[in-house]
Amino acid sequence: MSEQPPVESPEVEESELIRVRREKLDRIVALGYDAYPTKANVDTTIAEVVATYGDKTTAELEAEKPRVRIAGRIMTIREFGKTAFLVLSEKTARIQAYCRKDALPEREWELYRNLDSGDWISVEGTLFRTKTNELSVKAEKLDFLVKALRPLPSKWHGLTDVEQRYRQRYVDLIVNDDVKTTFETRARIIKYIRNWFDSHGFIEVETPMMQPIAGGAAARPFITKHNALDMNLFLRIAPELYLKRLIVGGMSRVYEINRNFRNEGISTQHNPEFTMLEFYQAYADYEVLIEETQELLSGLVREVRGGETLTFRGNEISFATPFARYSMKEAIAHFGGIADVENRATLIDEVVARGEGISHEYAESLIDGKLLALLFEIVAEKQLINPTFITDFPTEISPLSKQRKDDPRFVERFELYIGGMEVANAFSELNDADEQARRFAQQIAERERGDDEAHQADDDYVNALEYGMPPTAGEGIGIDRVAMILTDSASIRDVILFPLMRPRA
Repeated sequence: MSEQPPVESPEVEESELIRVRREKLDRIVALGYDAYPTKANVDTTIAEVVATYGDKTTAELEAEKPRVRIAGRIMTIREFGKTAFLVLSEKTARIQAYCRKDALPEREWELYRNLDSGDWISVEGTLFRTKTNELSVKAEKLDFLVKALRPLPSKWHGLTDVEQRYRQRYVDLIVNDDVKTTFETRARIIKYIRNWFDSHGFIEVETPMMQPIAGGAAARPFITKHNALDMNLFLRIAPELYLKRLIVGGMSRVYEINRNFRNEGISTQHNPEFTMLEFYQAYADYEVLIEETQELLSGLVREVRGGETLTFRGNEISFATPFARYSMKEAIAHFGGIADVENRATLIDEVVARGEGISHEYAESLIDGKLLALLFEIVAEKQLINPTFITDFPTEISPLSKQRKDDPRFVERFELYIGGMEVANAFSELNDADEQARRFAQQIAERERGDDEAHQADDDYVNALEYGMPPTAGEGIGIDRVAMILTDSASIRDVILFPLMRPRA
């Protein structure tokens, strides 16, 4: 037994491998095959074949003799003299093609002899099981689809360099079936979410990705320019203010699965381009959204994972409802053991003592609301493994939220944390036009003090509120982070097909 192609050992230079493969392509063309045919003669997929016949016994296949025409990429070639097995892959499904010299026309056997791992072919024949019980196609016809001029990564070493996997996702998908599974799962997640909102009376909409004002979130935007209008535009950091304009216009339930862009650092939880779900519901407050968020996510986990529990980064996480809930102050007390959060001096001392690299001078420059939020991030955030709602955020860091009637220092807002990271952010929307204008003015003052992420003022949005927006609640859910949790992926780059990478030197 030998395995083709014998020239593809790790010691051989890639340029030599490419040269050999180009010579094989020349020989294939000389046999009369089109180097780049326009179609493949197939009647099913490998996945459908495996799903339909994967449980059939040897006797059942022998009696039925199902005939198939399939296409796929050759992953391995195992040769036994005048017979060979070609393992074909399509998406995450694989099947063997069994080739015999005496069962194929001479031209097609010569085609086989010039094939390599990575090439695409089509195969026609009957299904059977080998002596080792492998579902296989007994090839009666081979056809050529395309030659892989570059060799696949060695089966001994694979594509293991993480950065190379992200840069060459196309190769990553070829050799790592679990990567294809991750993105199939991501697609199922988005499909479920879309169906959930459609079935709950929401309308899917689209809002501008290039905006004259970067609004709807506290973040630094990317800037571009429209030449014809001679004006700067911002890639959206959030669609929020446009979606709420639709509520003003009478579209009482809207949602958008959107791409957002934030000019910030890259980490295991952050990519400058990311996907958010945002939805807005008239006549509701944030308490309504807490119930809906639990229903949405627990149902999603049951649909995708088959139960209410899953494992993420070594932690078992339960999505059984109701989810845990703390106010921000309660979370600081519970997880940080800090009872007194009303005293500014205490907040400063705790932030400096527990925060990594935070100076006393910097802590003193923060307003009370930001101090409280920073202390929460330091002592509590990473400990919120099971789904946990954090409520009652300071008004100073929530410029678009409605204040609590009993304590205007805080707003009707929650963030949902899972696996130690923020997954959702929601609040009862501020619909007082005068108060919104005052909050924008406060944010402008913050920007003048050097906060690049403070919210920009949007006069047209205030104008929209003056037409009257009914009581409304809105929420944003990070699709990428949800996908991380449901696929047990350690980095956001694992669930984004083409994450942003630093250019190579």
